[in-house]
Amino acid sequence: MIVRITSFLKKALPSPFSIAVILTYLTFILALWLTPNKSEGSHFFALTGYWAKGFWELLTFSMQMMLILVLGYVLALTKPVKGLINKVTANIKTNASAAFWVTFLTVLFSLVNWGLGLIFGAVFARKLAESFSARKLKLNYPLMGAAGYSGLMVWHGGFSGSAPLKVAESGHFLSDKIGVVPLGETILSPMNIVVAVSMLILLPLIMFYFGKKEGGKIISVKSKEEDVSDNPTFAGTEVSGAERLDYSGGFSLLLGLSFLITTVYLAVHTGDLSFINLNFINFTLFTLGILLTPNIHTFTAYVGKSIGAASGILIQFPLYAGIMGIMKYSGLFLVFTNLFVNISNATTLPLFTLISAGVVNFFVPSGGGQWAVQGPVIMEAAKQLGTSIPHAIMALAYGDEWTNMLQPFWALPLLGITGLKAKQIVPYTFILFLTGGVIFAAALLLFG
Repeated sequence: MIVRITSFLKKALPSPFSIAVILTYLTFILALWLTPNKSEGSHFFALTGYWAKGFWELLTFSMQMMLILVLGYVLALTKPVKGLINKVTANIKTNASAAFWVTFLTVLFSLVNWGLGLIFGAVFARKLAESFSARKLKLNYPLMGAAGYSGLMVWHGGFSGSAPLKVAESGHFLSDKIGVVPLGETILSPMNIVVAVSMLILLPLIMFYFGKKEGGKIISVKSKEEDVSDNPTFAGTEVSGAERLDYSGGFSLLLGLSFLITTVYLAVHTGDLSFINLNFINFTLFTLGILLTPNIHTFTAYVGKSIGAASGILIQFPLYAGIMGIMKYSGLFLVFTNLFVNISNATTLPLFTLISAGVVNFFVPSGGGQWAVQGPVIMEAAKQLGTSIPHAIMALAYGDEWTNMLQPFWALPLLGITGLKAKQIVPYTFILFLTGGVIFAAALLLFG
C-alpha cells in the first residue's frame, strides 16, 4: 500500500512553486465560496485585495529565512566545520546508518530550536552525500533529504514552539481568557515528553529500516567550496591599496570579535532562553562565519556559492504570504476551525484540533500566525467543552508541525542546499507523516 502511494506521489507532485500557485487558486476559490463578502463591492475583488495586502507581509521573515540558509551553508563550507563534519561522516559507511544519524540528530537539534534543526539537517544531509560520493559508497540521497527534514515534525513541541512559548508569557493576547500557561504544562508536560522521546526513538529507527530495505546507488555530489581561494596570489589576482583589507586576516578577526562580543551580550543580557530566536541564530551564524573564514574575501566568496540555494525562498514566500492574507482577512481560517469545533466534544476536541491545524498548515505554514488566528477559537471551545487548555494548545501545536511532512514550504531551504526536488523526498516524508499521526493521536487520547 505504502509503495503504491509513494510511487503515485513521485509522479503526481509538481515543483514547490507550482504547489504554491495551485494552493493560491484553491484558497481563493474556497474563500469565494465559503466566506461572506465584507466589502461593499465585489467579493471577488475584495479577495484579490486581501491577497495583495498579504503578499508583502512576510518580507522580514523571508529575509530571516534566506540569511539562515545562506549563513548556515557558509558555515558548513569553512575549513574547521568541514573538517569536523568529515570526521563524523567518515565513520558512517552504510545507507541505513546514515539515515538513522541524520534523522536522530536533526530531531534532537529541532527540539532545541527549529531554525537550528532546519539548517543542520539540510547541511548534514548534503555533506553526507558529498562524503559518500567521494568514497564511491551507495546512498539513497532522497531518503537523506527526508531525514534532514524530519525535525519540522517535532519543532512546535520543542523549546522554540510558538504557541507554548506565547501562552507562557505574562500579558499574552489571550491571558485574560486562559491566564498564563507555564511550560511545565505544555512543552515539559508528561504527554509532550513522551511524544518527544517517541519521535527521537521511532523516527530514526523507521528511517534506518527504509535505508536498509531500499539501499542506494553511487551518486555524484561535489562540494561547493571548490575554486574559492583564500590568497589572491594563488587566485592570480592583483590587489593593492584598500582592497588588501578584503584579504587581511586581522581586519576579518576584528569584525568577527565585534560580532562575538555582541552575541554574548545578547545572550547574557536576556537572562533566560527567550533570546534564542531567528535573529539571534542568524547573528550567531554571521559571527561564526566571519571568525572561521580566513578573510572577508573568502567569506563573501562562500556567500556567493551559497546564495543560489535561497532562490526558492525569495520567489515563493510572497505567494504563501498572499495565501495567508486571503485566509486571515476573509475569515477562511475560522471556517476551517469552526467546522471541526462544531462536531467536537470534550474528548474529541484535541483530535479534531490536531486535524484542523494540520489542514490550515497546508495553506499557512506559520506556527505563530496559525496560533494567532486559530488559538482564540480553540481556547474558547476548550473552555466551553471542559477540555484541558494545555492539552488543546499542544493539540494545535502537533497539528501545525504534523503536515509539514506533506507541505514542501519549509523544505525550500533543504531543497536549495541539497539540490533535491520535493517529489523526491515527499514519498519518505509521507512515511514520517503517518508515523507522527499515530504518535500524536495516541498521546492526545492516552493523556486526555
